[in-house]
Amino acid sequence: MRVLRALTVTAAATCAAIALSAPFASANPGNPVSPAIPAAPANPAGGPPSGGNGGPSNVTVNPYSVHQGSTMQVSAAGCGHGGIVFSHGNFPQTNLSAGSIGFATVRIFNHASPGHHTLSVKCHDNSLVATHRFTILDGRGAQGGLGGSLGPSTAETAIGASLVGAAALGAGAHVMRRRRPIRGRA
Repeated sequence: MRVLRALTVTAAATCAAIALSAPFASANPGNPVSPAIPAAPANPAGGPPSGGNGGPSNVTVNPYSVHQGSTMQVSAAGCGHGGIVFSHGNFPQTNLSAGSIGFATVRIFNHASPGHHTLSVKCHDNSLVATHRFTILDGRGAQGGLGGSLGPSTAETAIGASLVGAAALGAGAHVMRRRRPIRGRA
């Protein structure tokens, strides 16, 4: 009875260890989640295009100052059918979602020049372009969240799970061996 109980506890502990390590294995350390940063105030260099109605307007960026290699959220009103966001040499052309307010997440190039830059927003159904300024900071920003730590990689999680499984099997074998009757004893 004790052997069955020991094996049950060992199996339960192994399953719990593997289940608890699954979120770390599925995490993407290349794209850490950072806390929300309030949007930068409206910049006079950005905003609605000149010369008429119907184009992109109220362009905002979040955060206003971004490190090389990091991401930045761009939003704009007036592009009901979507559009594009671009800034030559700073990030690749990115699609703006459709809706009353469109959103795009752009990733700043690792080699982008630090300093003040301008991005442009153009709707798919209009030739007008709106611009907004933003700042690229030198160097890679800190990996935020959970005290700056990153979760283990998939390989590290697999190795850890196999070690836990091997330990469980070893403990089970040890318990089974101790339960064998010694020959010559009654």
